[in-house]
Amino acid sequence: MNIHEYQAKQLLKSYGCPVSDGRVVLKADEAKTAAGELDGPLWVVKAQIHAGGRGKGKFKEPEAGEKGGVRLAKSVEEAEAMAKQMLGKTLVTHQTGPAGKQVNRIYIEDGSDISRELYLALLVDRGSSRVSIVCSTEGGMDIEEVAASTPEKILNLVIDPATGYMPYHGRRVAFSLGLEGAQVKQMVALLGNLYRAFTEKDMEMLEINPLIVMEDGNLKLLDAKVGFDGNAIYRHQDIAALRDETEEDPKELAASKFDLNYIALDGEIGCMVNGAGLAMATMDIIKLYGAEPANFLDVGGGATKEKVTEAFKIITSDPNVKGILVNIFGGIMRCDVIAEGVIAAVKEVGLKVPLVVRLEGTNVEKGKEIINNSGLDVIAGDNLADAAQKIVKAVKG
Repeated sequence: MNIHEYQAKQLLKSYGCPVSDGRVVLKADEAKTAAGELDGPLWVVKAQIHAGGRGKGKFKEPEAGEKGGVRLAKSVEEAEAMAKQMLGKTLVTHQTGPAGKQVNRIYIEDGSDISRELYLALLVDRGSSRVSIVCSTEGGMDIEEVAASTPEKILNLVIDPATGYMPYHGRRVAFSLGLEGAQVKQMVALLGNLYRAFTEKDMEMLEINPLIVMEDGNLKLLDAKVGFDGNAIYRHQDIAALRDETEEDPKELAASKFDLNYIALDGEIGCMVNGAGLAMATMDIIKLYGAEPANFLDVGGGATKEKVTEAFKIITSDPNVKGILVNIFGGIMRCDVIAEGVIAAVKEVGLKVPLVVRLEGTNVEKGKEIINNSGLDVIAGDNLADAAQKIVKAVKG
């Protein structure tokens, strides 16, 4: 689960991290009042969407201007005008894709006197199964670009969970970033607070880009991007309350309410599979035979008839889907339950595209019997390769 920049800053401020004073604006007529509550003389007006690259992004609507999603205002009136230009408009960045995202919230904050821009992040390093600190002197840039062109400018420091964060971690990061004097002590304290927030709130990623050194020598978090482990949200009701459902794919949102693991993709063949590994293999074999999967969907081992029905409805709600492949290997998940769910869903939403079903495992004969006696126009798959070839042929002709 992701949250907006202003929410991330409020959370990190509660952990003692230095951030600018700011106000969130949901309606254009609130912008002037919000900006007037800040000191100035420089205001930063930021579009709030769950995507990076806002400053370099472009709005689809000409009336929004061409300055991107992060703008500098030199008066309260100018900040108000910028907020009105951006609210309700569609911002396209390299992370949103060509469709872009609608800006429903604006964050106005005090400007900062910047001396240097740095990069700092904490994330879960899946290779070592530990929390990793990533930092670079190249703040304000995409870290992927830095990694590709000048990888020597990135420091990756893994934290041993037996000791947790130690002051020497902060000192090493500070020295690698060229910090001096009191800045080293600030970095030691800042990283300790960030690590505490990361572990206590079950974060997956905490990215500060840029972390700035101000003209007076102090450190400040100029931007913050935070993502949480969705499996741990039940432990943090305060974080769950920050969820902005308007930023999420409607199909993925509907799936989450039924505990379905669903991710929308750009292909034409919808997939319903049980088990993440089998789902990945199904997607791979669809690509092998010349087509593209429209989604990743794992109904899980304990799926009910209702869950399967909802999964089928989510797949068919995607206008890009030209065919559906149901691939079930019944261990815990019974094939007859899947069959009943598919039939119930087809009867409820209708079937306008080819459907290939491959069942194997627990109660497979009963499942096949249910499908065969349903009167549905279903293509049977003998095995995974056969099923994939049949659905690709049905879609591609």
